[in-house]
Amino acid sequence: MSPRTRSVPRLAAATAGVLAAGLCLTACGEGAQGGDGSSVKVGLITKTDTNPFFVKMRQGAERAAKTHDVRLSTAAGKFDGDNAGQVTAIENMVAAGVKGILITPNDSKAIVPALERARARGVLVVALDSPTDPEDATDALFATDNRKAGELIGRYAKSAMKGRKAKIATLDLAPGVAVGVQRHQGFLKGFGVPEKDPSVVCSQDTGGDQAKGQTAMENCLQKAPSLNLVYAINEPAALGAWTALKAKGREKDVMIVTVDGGCTGTRAVKDGKLAATSQQYPLKMAEQGVAAVARFAEDGKKPSGYTDTGVTLVTDEPQSGDGSRDTAFGLKNCWG
Repeated sequence: MSPRTRSVPRLAAATAGVLAAGLCLTACGEGAQGGDGSSVKVGLITKTDTNPFFVKMRQGAERAAKTHDVRLSTAAGKFDGDNAGQVTAIENMVAAGVKGILITPNDSKAIVPALERARARGVLVVALDSPTDPEDATDALFATDNRKAGELIGRYAKSAMKGRKAKIATLDLAPGVAVGVQRHQGFLKGFGVPEKDPSVVCSQDTGGDQAKGQTAMENCLQKAPSLNLVYAINEPAALGAWTALKAKGREKDVMIVTVDGGCTGTRAVKDGKLAATSQQYPLKMAEQGVAAVARFAEDGKKPSGYTDTGVTLVTDEPQSGDGSRDTAFGLKNCWG
C-alpha cells in the first residue's frame, strides 16, 4: 500500500474526529450564546445533566454568558462518576477552541491528566463545586466550603438530639470523591465524633441518587433498625432515605440532615421531611466562573486560588446559636 493510500483513512479519520467534536458539543447542549459575533468560547462540564444542582449551575452559566457576550457550550457525564465522559468532553472543547473550561470533576484524581493537557494548550481551567486532587490541577476553584457545610448540619444535629444517644446512618457519595469526603468529614466534626465511631451504625454509598438513597436506607434499617439520625450527602439521597423511612413508619422519629439547599430540598425541610440542610449556591459558582473566563479573554490575567461562594444553614426548628435561616429565606434564595 502506498503512502498516499495510507494517508486517506487518516485524513478521513481526522475529519470525522473534528465533526464528532462539533456534534458532541451541540448534542451536549450549545447553551446561551453571546452576540453572534462573539469569538470567546467557554465550556461547562458538569457531573451529570439531570441532577437539579447541575441544571441550576448551567442556568447560571447561560445567564452569565449573555451578560459577558461569550459563547457557551455544555457537556456532562452520563452518570455521577463518569470520568471517561468528562475526558471526552474536555478534548472536544479544546478542539473547538474554547478559551476556558469550567468543570465539576466526577473523579478528582483521574480527571487531572486531561486538565493538564488542556492547560498546556493555553485553556483556562476552573473547577466548580468540587476541587481536583491536587487542587492546583486547575487554575482556580469556585465552590461551597463543603467541610463547613457538613459541620453546620453536624452541629445542628448534635444540638437537636438534645442529649439522646445517637445511632447514625451516613448516606455518602462514592469513595474518593472530594465533595463527598469533605461533607462526610465535616458532619462528623460538627457532631463531635471521630471516623468509625460506634455511634455510626451504618454507612452506605448512594452516588447522590434518590433511588440509591432509598435502597441504602433500606439496607441500613435492616442492619440497624434502631437508628435515629441520618446524614445524607445531598437532598436526592436524603429524600430517598425519607421514602424508605416512611414505608417503615419511621419518618417521624428519625432525623435527616443534608446538604444542598435546592428548592425541592428546602420545601422538604418546610414540610418536615428533612430537619435541616446546608444551602449552597451553584448559580453563583457558574456565574463567577464564566466571568473569570471572560476577564481572562480580555486581559490575559488568570484567576487563582479558592473563592468561597457561601453556605447557609436552613431549618424551621433552629437551635440556640446555630445562625440558621428559615425556609422562607431558603426558598427565596434556593441555589441563587
